Amino acid sequence: MRIGNIVIDCADPDRVATFWAAALRYDKGEYPEEMRLALLGGGLTAAELTDRAIAEDPKGEGPRLFFQRVPESKTVKNRLHLDINAVDGRPQPAEVDAEMERLRGLGATLIHKHDDNWGPYPEYFYVMADPEGNEFCVH
Repeated sequence: MRIGNIVIDCADPDRVATFWAAALRYDKGEYPEEMRLALLGGGLTAAELTDRAIAEDPKGEGPRLFFQRVPESKTVKNRLHLDINAVDGRPQPAEVDAEMERLRGLGATLIHKHDDNWGPYPEYFYVMADPEGNEFCVH
């Protein structure tokens, strides 16, 4: 058994899927033409097709992110968040800083920098938010 999707509620699925696809170097999924025609033939409108979007790992190794339009806006801190590793292995602060800046360039917002220790272990990461305010960390 494994996780099928990580689902993220949002106001603009296309915008948020585009951000996360770029952030994770994923592909932003598009409806295959046959599926799009079947959905439209099944009674959905073209506008309703924009209520959902996906971003998926082109290698098929990472989890697929599924974005769905909801009417309410985000109002409190996430109960679950994603951690993004700047590089494989143990990153140096400069690598984490560079990744944070890359994500800011894609539309993320910096919330705060964490540079401290957890017991004997150093912790260096950034808390950020995607274009709709969903928090995530960059390590």
